[in-house]
Amino acid sequence: MESTLQIMPVQRISRNFGEYAEEAVIIEEPVKPKKVNHFIEANSVEVTLDHLKNENVIPVFSKDNELTISHPQFIETVWEAANSFYSGEQIEQPDIRCSHVVKGRKPEAVNKPKNLLTEADTTQYYERCAFAIDIPSIYEDVSGNRLNLSIVGVRALNRENLATKKSPELFRLAVSFKNTVCCNMCVFTDGYKDDIKVMSTKELFRATLELLNNFNAAKNIHLLQTLGDSYLNEHQFVTLLGRMRLYQCLPQGYQKAIPRMLFTDTQVNNVARAYINDENFGSLGNDLSMWKFYNLLTGANKISSYIDSFLDRAYNATELATGICSALHGDNKYQWFLS
Repeated sequence: MESTLQIMPVQRISRNFGEYAEEAVIIEEPVKPKKVNHFIEANSVEVTLDHLKNENVIPVFSKDNELTISHPQFIETVWEAANSFYSGEQIEQPDIRCSHVVKGRKPEAVNKPKNLLTEADTTQYYERCAFAIDIPSIYEDVSGNRLNLSIVGVRALNRENLATKKSPELFRLAVSFKNTVCCNMCVFTDGYKDDIKVMSTKELFRATLELLNNFNAAKNIHLLQTLGDSYLNEHQFVTLLGRMRLYQCLPQGYQKAIPRMLFTDTQVNNVARAYINDENFGSLGNDLSMWKFYNLLTGANKISSYIDSFLDRAYNATELATGICSALHGDNKYQWFLS
């Protein structure tokens, strides 16, 4: 499938201010780098589509040397599907994050010492890639926060068996809302597919359209709005944190009787820390709304989940927040986390 995704060159306008040069006083001040808030942080780095296309090799299935679907092809296919389905809407350029570089050498550099290698001697590709395509013209307000529609894709080549012949490749896609205050992702059941297995970009294009078609935006916005109407008092919150820490140590059989909880001890600690320090969602000394608790979970996921587990935990954050919200109103399914 040919790509239509292009990054337009920036036009620079030059003006002659030479006539004012003698009167001007130039004051040099250190420029503080502007902090960019990404949809995922962890150990990932920001890359461009051009970098993925021109400075990375494409992995193959070793038995028959067939190409995998490359990261750029994945990104461009989803971008094209988004433009097709949301025709007339504002579709932004993808925010791309990658991790786990796999390095190699070109044949002519096989015997070179490591300290003498140049960029021309080496090859690389990223084992894991995630991207988010924002559609800011589709948005809603929840508890004073603007949420933009966003499409998130994840590819993790560590989940593929590249030692075999070409077989269906695994992709993960979510269409969800992103909280523009913190760039946390809100992932829902009907907006998440964790098992898209395809052989070509044409099949991937169709799978993306199917996901976008099945997503019920109004239903999920309503669900998020209801979270702002329920609250945890401080005792309930600390009990919940303790249960989340305890969950990881439970025997496997005991865990199966309780709704799943995918967050690690480190992430639970981050939730506790953000409860005290987060300027947007912290609530020390006050009752904590379930909307704020939800964003504490998605924030902990964003800063400390590897790319291949990011969407699973984002969806689990929705399960936990909505389940515990129901438990506050008498439902028994998630009652263990509060008792």
